[in-house]
Amino acid sequence: MTRTDAERVPAEAASPGPEGSPGSSADQALDEALALVSRTPDGGGHRAAPWLRAREAAVRAGSGVRARSHRVPLPDALGEVLTGPLDALTDLPSFDTSAMDGWAVAGPGPWAVRDGGVLAGSERPEPLADGEAVRIATGARIPADTTAVIRSEHSREAGSQLFAERPVATGQDIRPRGQECRSGDLLLPAGSLVTPAVLGLAAAAGYDALETRPRPRVEILVLGDELLIEGLPHDGLIRDALSPMLGPWLTRLGAEVIGTRRLGDDPAGAEALYEAVTTSDADLIVTTGGTASGPVDHVRPVLRRAGAELLVDGVAVRPGHPMLLARLGDRAAGRHLVGLPGNPLAAVSGLLTLAEPLLRALAGRRQRPRYTVAVQGDVPGHPYDTRLVPVLLTDEHAVPLRYHGPAMLRGVAAADALAVVPTGGARSGQELEVLDLPWAAGGCFT
Repeated sequence: MTRTDAERVPAEAASPGPEGSPGSSADQALDEALALVSRTPDGGGHRAAPWLRAREAAVRAGSGVRARSHRVPLPDALGEVLTGPLDALTDLPSFDTSAMDGWAVAGPGPWAVRDGGVLAGSERPEPLADGEAVRIATGARIPADTTAVIRSEHSREAGSQLFAERPVATGQDIRPRGQECRSGDLLLPAGSLVTPAVLGLAAAAGYDALETRPRPRVEILVLGDELLIEGLPHDGLIRDALSPMLGPWLTRLGAEVIGTRRLGDDPAGAEALYEAVTTSDADLIVTTGGTASGPVDHVRPVLRRAGAELLVDGVAVRPGHPMLLARLGDRAAGRHLVGLPGNPLAAVSGLLTLAEPLLRALAGRRQRPRYTVAVQGDVPGHPYDTRLVPVLLTDEHAVPLRYHGPAMLRGVAAADALAVVPTGGARSGQELEVLDLPWAAGGCFT
């Protein structure tokens, strides 16, 4: 596998800060990026963005939103991004501690064994006299005047005396106060992702809560009259495969999914879509279906009626070319809509192309590093568009999977990633960029 450069966007797009706030030079950069959208018609009456440009536009759209912050208990901060630096509130360790179970000793041996012992969490122990030893547990406070700690397995008792079976160095197996950090030291900068290890560090440093950027709130609107929510498909009706998939998928991408609703294709459904677009308090609305130009495809007409700004109006990618990205309201408000096609694999393509980079930017997280893998076998391409093909990753290759039609989920359900196949296809052994699926890439902590 070969790692390429990170997402080809300026640093301010990947790491939102003051320069990414509304009204700054980032706004101009966003406008310039959108101006570079492809001039190639997608056959639907609007113009399609090249696949990479579409992803860059999604990153820039999210990076231009003013960052919010909240203070939450440690467990609730998991997967969010620090909005301020994590400074040590105390020395670590905050007192001299034993690194091992064994004996605290003072001076040269042999040592007279003192009754009792020193346990972790006990009060300040009595100082050791010269030539004295006392049992001590890992993590326990070191008695004053201790020379070293001798591991249990490196010592022996004979009557009331302790003998060392190896040379004893001054300070051995003692963790001195402040060995890891001193109070006020910078432990992690703002913008760091809160992982389980960060929670442990924050707790050790004395924190009960953290200042973090809230997860983007997402509402899912599934459009279509032909969808069943249970049972077998019948009489022209099909099962809704997107509702069970999209919520967990978006959650793995770091979003807070606040609801999933199903709307019809009739005028009442179009009106309900308009109401949702104009009144939802979600940071991102994700719709499925209705992004083409058919008589019951209401997404674009509703966006026009709502005064939304289309940032990406179709993408030169298969499957999923009718996908779109729109800004709802002004730039500072930071509300967006991603319109996914209704076919399941096409919807997955839209998630990886627009929703994931947008959500990572809205959450203040850096984009995933880009990397390539040699493909095993020839992969047909589209004559004009990029293709996204489900693949299984081995130690050396990306193996394309069958069942990769726009309406199929069988291939992606078995996949680790989607390979980015350029126009015209790829030959066996050619390096292709791959997009990790969230469950194959370690979830939301990578």
